[in-house]
Amino acid sequence: MSSDEQRRGLMLALSSPSGAGKSTLAKMLVQRDAAIALSISATTRAPRPAEREGREYHFMAREEFEAMASRGEFLEWALVFDNFYGTPRAPVEAALAAGRDVLFDVDWQGARALRAAAPSDVVGVFILPPSHGELERRLRARAEDSEEVIQRRMARSAGEIAHWEEYDYVLVNRDVEATHAALVAILAAERLKRGRQSWLPAFVEGLLKDGG
Repeated sequence: MSSDEQRRGLMLALSSPSGAGKSTLAKMLVQRDAAIALSISATTRAPRPAEREGREYHFMAREEFEAMASRGEFLEWALVFDNFYGTPRAPVEAALAAGRDVLFDVDWQGARALRAAAPSDVVGVFILPPSHGELERRLRARAEDSEEVIQRRMARSAGEIAHWEEYDYVLVNRDVEATHAALVAILAAERLKRGRQSWLPAFVEGLLKDGG
């Protein structure tokens, strides 16, 4: 794309109940597509052993998070499992203006808040598990959570799935490569939407003048 064909970036909001695969799919998209960047959320929860500051999350004290929220420095934020999560506003707005896409690994509350903040920029995709049993198996296979947390996540899953109709696209993650391919197709189509091609009106006007 030439500099004269600059488009506005989009916000791809990817949601699912815990264990359905959204984080794996988000990592695959970012690794395989240089034109999209993962939005790094801020959180007040403690990092897990394999997590690093600025890679999975920006880890911060509750007081710092609440101060940023009070100043309107988050596009969205929510309390989830006793911890705050939020999307810093400034880096996202800069990326969109520069024509870069931003991927959000968020729950339904986050996706709803993003759409309220920037309705014309957000594309929502909800990932469903193939079955209730497979969802529980995947949660246990991660070996990251206590039994209590696993049961809380399973109990919460029905409430999360109930919001599937709020999304533009819904995919059943039976096979991660096939689901990734579907996400790539969605992203390609959304990037080509007329409303995101800010250069098109002038281009078409030039064509009409030349043809006249």
